This record gives sequence, structure tokens and C-alpha cells, in this order.
Amino acid sequence: MSKKNLEECVRDSLDVYFKDLRGTEPAGLYDMMVRVIEKPLLESVMQQAGQNQSRAAQWLGLNRNTLRKKLVDHKLLG
Repeated sequence: MSKKNLEECVRDSLDVYFKDLRGTEPAGLYDMMVRVIEKPLLESVMQQAGQNQSRAAQWLGLNRNTLRKKLVDHKLLG
């Protein structure tokens, strides 16, 4: 999937989200979007990296400790 397709998916999802609000103003939209996108991103990268946190952190451009904290926050560590 290209960057453009990914952007279109996010945009389309947001359009549906705003439609579903039926005029109600959203609250905390940025934090909600980060959490919604971050979990599947982490799941996918960890799977592709063979559960290797150092490799995944490098791919994501994160410090390994930061990645570990995010994995804990999203309950992705067993």
C-alpha cells in the first residue's frame, strides 16, 4: 500500500467518524487518533521484526525503551 493509499484510508475513516457524530463536536481527537493508529502499527512492526524489540524500535525510529513503554501501554507484551 502506498503512502497515498494509507492517507486516503485515514481520511475516509475520519470522514465516516465525523458523519457518525451527526454534528456533535469531537473531543480529544488527536489523542484518540494516535492511540487508534499506534496499536496496529506496533502490532504489525513487531510481527514483521520477529518480536525483536531492538529491530522494531530501529525501524520505527524510536528508542527501545520508548517502544517497550508503548507496547506495555497497549498491552502488547505477554
